[in-house]
Amino acid sequence: LNAFAHKLHTEANAIPAPLGYGSPPYPKSICTSLNDVICHGIPNDKPLKEGDFLNIDASCILDGYIGDCSAMVAIGKITPEKQNVMDVAYECLMRSIAILKPGLMLNEIGNVIEGYATEHGCSVVNQFVGHGVGLQFHEPPQVPHHRNDIQIPLAPGMIFTIEPMINAGVREGYIDPENHWTAYTKDGKPSAQWEHTVLITDSGCEILTLLKE
Repeated sequence: LNAFAHKLHTEANAIPAPLGYGSPPYPKSICTSLNDVICHGIPNDKPLKEGDFLNIDASCILDGYIGDCSAMVAIGKITPEKQNVMDVAYECLMRSIAILKPGLMLNEIGNVIEGYATEHGCSVVNQFVGHGVGLQFHEPPQVPHHRNDIQIPLAPGMIFTIEPMINAGVREGYIDPENHWTAYTKDGKPSAQWEHTVLITDSGCEILTLLKE
């Protein structure tokens, strides 16, 4: 998957934004977060199997500007628990996007996400957040996905990601002590994530990372 994604970047004259990013430098071109991985899973040679589900997070630099998105993929038939958390994560993303408009306070994004997730038996990771994107991979503002009191009004021209990480069990996680990147759920239960980059317009918002039909 990583080799295929890297090839697509190269063919499009784009640069994979994660490659070499951070400290220690991220070693691959995409993130692949499997089952109980919350985020920043590093692609490896482990074969996928029936019942797995996987988040693929792709960020690219094209003409100096960065785009960032992710989506879930089910490998064959998955458990009802995995299906639920995957569906809830998607609904959290789309319901939060649906309210975006100039003047909306930033904290309403997290209020919508956590409200929906908890109603459906899931928890919201508060260890990682969405973020502004543009000329840099991570720019202001930070966009928490949990309930918060950040009173920043949205304004036309703002571009940021919404990328809720939703757990089937507890919200807490831990970072792999060896690679210092991969985050796992504390209780080993599944985690799902969907992500879009959005632009605040004069009348609402535009999703910049929708796939073409």
